[in-house]
Amino acid sequence: MVNTPAVDLLFDSVASKGHVCVGLDTSPDYVPKTEMQKAPSAAQAVLAFNTALIDATSDVAACYKVQIAYYEEMGLEGLAAYAKTIEYARKKGCLVIADIKRGDIADTARCYAKAHFSGAFKADFVTLSPYMGMDSVEPWISEAQNSGGGAFVLMRTSNPGMKDFQYLETTDGKKLYNKVGDKLTELACKYAGKKGYGLFGAVVGCTERQEASDIRKNYPNLFFLIPGYGTQGGGAQDAALLLREGNGGVVNASRSIITAWQKENNNENADNAFAAQSARKAAIKMRDEILHETNGRT
Repeated sequence: MVNTPAVDLLFDSVASKGHVCVGLDTSPDYVPKTEMQKAPSAAQAVLAFNTALIDATSDVAACYKVQIAYYEEMGLEGLAAYAKTIEYARKKGCLVIADIKRGDIADTARCYAKAHFSGAFKADFVTLSPYMGMDSVEPWISEAQNSGGGAFVLMRTSNPGMKDFQYLETTDGKKLYNKVGDKLTELACKYAGKKGYGLFGAVVGCTERQEASDIRKNYPNLFFLIPGYGTQGGGAQDAALLLREGNGGVVNASRSIITAWQKENNNENADNAFAAQSARKAAIKMRDEILHETNGRT
């Protein structure tokens, strides 16, 4: 058993660096053309781009989220870039969320858990889908405990289609996403870190402001991974509503940070160094905006 669970480390990282989670959902289209032209392959260009951004933002990002789909698309070499991106960030002392959204049961879930909490794909956190039931989440618990890892379970997401299922009312009048939160709270009470949060938290989007305060109030023991910031329309005020006493959540931004260089003037000959500094400025701006809103509420 690992002494310090990942959720406690993430709490400390937020306290020292702010709430920004940099999403390395890196398409080759996001890499400067000058870098693509000199790279041996698209996957290697993506890896070089990622490492440059990690170097530039590691002191202002609470963690990184790496979406596996962008790497799977590039085949085996892409998966190697995925693994090396995670390894590079973790060697620099940064926390990494593997955005894999697994949701199977029994031995299949245990195999997934071993794959992503150990070995070449080892990350600090994973993302899970609970909609096959809690037996799709529970097999991850022992592997998380053994590795010191954690998970963020899809609860109320930020995409427009979330209301197709997540908002369905159950027999007791609660929405389906509330039932997920209730089950996760049971887990949080059973498997808690020293900071008061469960080892498994929840994915809660910041695009529905009217519900945010109630969600935070109703689920005080869940650490939130908060998508929807930036390109999807969520802002600092929306994200701050999902925080608890200035902590309890990380706010993910992907394209608005990693493609910030494309919005800069004189970017025609941009390289990774140029892109990395643009990403750093975007991350700092986001961090400061969220801290401003958070400090105004505490």
